[in-house]
Formats: sequence, structure tokens, C-alpha cells
Amino acid sequence: MDKPMIHALADVQTADIGEDTRVWQFVVILAGARIGAQCNICANVLIEGDVVLGDRVTVKSGVQLWDGLRVADDVFIGPNATFANDLYPRSRQRPDQFLTTTLHQGASVGAGAVILPGIDIGARAIVGAGAVVTRSVPPNAIVVGNPARIVGYVDTNKEASGDAASTPASKGVTPTRVKGVTVHHMPQVADIRGSLTVGEFGRSIPFDAKRYFMVYGVPSMETRGEHAHKACHQFLICVGGSCSVVADDGVNREEFELTGPHMGIHLPPMVWGIQYKYSKDAVLLVFASEYYDSVDYIRDYSEFLKAVAP
Repeated sequence: MDKPMIHALADVQTADIGEDTRVWQFVVILAGARIGAQCNICANVLIEGDVVLGDRVTVKSGVQLWDGLRVADDVFIGPNATFANDLYPRSRQRPDQFLTTTLHQGASVGAGAVILPGIDIGARAIVGAGAVVTRSVPPNAIVVGNPARIVGYVDTNKEASGDAASTPASKGVTPTRVKGVTVHHMPQVADIRGSLTVGEFGRSIPFDAKRYFMVYGVPSMETRGEHAHKACHQFLICVGGSCSVVADDGVNREEFELTGPHMGIHLPPMVWGIQYKYSKDAVLLVFASEYYDSVDYIRDYSEFLKAVAP
């Protein structure tokens, strides 16, 4: 490991810079800032004093990092990305404390994105170029637009349900790459009087249900779920409209599109589940093997990863 490289045309007022970090020309770093090892701070970057960067962080040109920003290891910040730290700024008036914005490990912020203050960008999340992020981004999510909304998840294989004609009852239960998660193609009966599909608890639905709930009227940009259960099994059927389900066992992650009552998905305990991309007419029916118990939920993704680690 070598000492940090600081260009002769940079103005660096802190000594707290890790080994092998490179600070290029016309960079200004104020006293108090902490910069980790093996970072790359490109030309024309400003870093205020109450800023912390982890190791192997890349900050591209034209970025200003203001007081209150916390950046974990392996984060990428694209050119001209903008970070705010005061919701109600006034000239020559400073709040008692600036809001803290945190970029968690491995997150990426695209060129020209705007991040409002007090927001968390989750581990390995991606903020698209030019996005305006007005609220926190979950781990692994991909957000774009103004205001930014979730359009996908990183490292996710997508499995579509298909329509009724392409998923006959004989197809039955399909295993997935996510541990314990199965896709169920339900029997269908159709004639001139209408259509019928059926499931049996303990058979086609692989547990006896103690509870059900329905999710509907969800704005298309909203995301639900984002938790795992310690003991509860769930079986999801989109009885109207469509929505997408992401299942994650801590190693593998897949996305499934539910397009009608002919298809269900079984989420066993200790699988992280997310539902999003709701159509305007979507009605999601969920059967649960247990009565509601708040203790059964794991709502923090980092805690989930620790719980499923070998």
C-alpha cells in the first residue's frame, strides 16, 4: 500500500486520507473530512468537512459532497451528481444540524442525479442518471425518473407467468433458483358461462392457511413487502390485474410476474419478498400459514442476510 497521491493543484486541508487514494487537480477537501483507502476523487470535486467516505469509493468530476454525507465502501458517484443537505435553505442561515444522507455499501449514483437530504440509498442500489431521489431507496433497487421510482432489482432473473393458454394445469409446480420458492400453475376450467380456477390447501397450496389479506388500490410506483418471515409461509395470487414479485434467499434473487388467478407463488419462511409494478386494477390475494405476529417479521435486509448466512 502506498501513501495517497494528491495532485499539486488540489487544495486538501485534511490529513485523514487512506492509502492508495488518488486526489486529482482542482479538488477541494475541507478540514475534518475523512477519506478511506483506494478512493479515486476526480477533478473539480468539493468535499466539506463533515463528510465521511469509505474505502474504494469513486467520485467523478463535478460533484459536491456537503456536510452530513456518509458514504460506505465501494460506492460509485457519477459526474455532476448533486446532494442536498437542507430541505429549507436560506442564504447565510445554517441549521443547527444538517440532515444525514447515507450511501450504503456498493451503491451507485448515476450522472446528474439529485439526492434530497436525509435519505438512505441501500446497499448495491442503483440510482439512474438524472433521477431525482425524494425518498430512501431499498437495497438492490434500481430507481429512475423524477421523482425516482423503482423499475427493477439488480442481479434478478425474471420469470414471467405467461398467459392461461401457455400455462396448462399439467405444468403443475415449477421450482425456482430461490431456495424453497415454487411457482404453481392452478387448474382452470373455462366454458361459455365463464372461467374457474381452484386450489386446495395442503395440496396445490402447500400449507393450511390461518389468515388471508388482500392488497389493492396500490399506486403503480409503490413497493410493498420488503420483509421476510421467520416462520410464516405465504401463497400469493394476483386475482385481478398484474404485479411483480421478487423473491430473494440471500444468494439468489428472481422476479416473477403474476398476471392472473391461474398462477400462484409460494414464499416459505426466511425468503425476502417484494411486490411492485402493480397495475391500476391489481388485486393481490395472500394466504398465510400463521396469524399476524409482528415478531415474525424481519424488516431490515442486512439483518436478513445475517440470519440466512451459513
